[in-house]
Amino acid sequence: MSIPLYHVNAFSSDAFGGNPAAVCILTQARTDDWMLSVAAQMNLSETAFVFDDGQSLSLRWFTPEREVELCGHATLASAHALWHYGYVAQGQKIVFQSRAGVLTAEQQLGLIQLDFPATAPKPVNAPAKLVEMLAISPIYTGKFGAKYLFEVETEQQLLAIKPNMTELLTLPERGVSVTCADSSGQYDFISRYFAPWVGIDEDPVNGSSHCALTPYWSQRLAKTNLTARQASVRGGDLSLQLVGGRVKISGAAVTVLAGQLLV
Repeated sequence: MSIPLYHVNAFSSDAFGGNPAAVCILTQARTDDWMLSVAAQMNLSETAFVFDDGQSLSLRWFTPEREVELCGHATLASAHALWHYGYVAQGQKIVFQSRAGVLTAEQQLGLIQLDFPATAPKPVNAPAKLVEMLAISPIYTGKFGAKYLFEVETEQQLLAIKPNMTELLTLPERGVSVTCADSSGQYDFISRYFAPWVGIDEDPVNGSSHCALTPYWSQRLAKTNLTARQASVRGGDLSLQLVGGRVKISGAAVTVLAGQLLV
């Protein structure tokens, strides 16, 4: 039995930009081990599995090493595939059931808008070893869930980060977002995201970290509508809106490969 499989770049309209994700459209439930094996075979930061049981659409995300609780770019990629290839009618709102709760996707002004829970970071003391390994001097340290958020003073400091991933793996962490204001004025802020602990050295564009970055920068800048750039090698753009306890994350997507999974 063949399974539709799409390779989609999220948060970019560039075939060689944004964050790539694989999207599998399942017609029957599969085991966790099978999904993990497929994710390892795809060897992308995330592989999404969409399953319609006739009553609801379930969505799960796997890195090459483990399942994750929430993934923004693979959710956006999944919504793009469902609309673009006719699984869901154009203009119809998509409602996903996930481990992070109910997530929705809508088409808005040529972009895909996701509705995710906001996870405002809480200030904590900077862990000395992690700061040393990142070679940064943070002006803010916070934590959202099990992940750290650091603000550095300049874009130059942010772009200069070149951590030794093997050294980072000696620490009991989950993910690290580093951010700063954008000096060009084109965006409100820029960021980078590192997660070697789940098999992703540097994520090209990380949607879920913006669930924390959005309320953080919203408070810092006293505005609820924000624009952001993830400053990875591939890079990607996000439009963000804080609405109560939710974050609206919008971005473009482009399919670069469509095929059939034969296992």
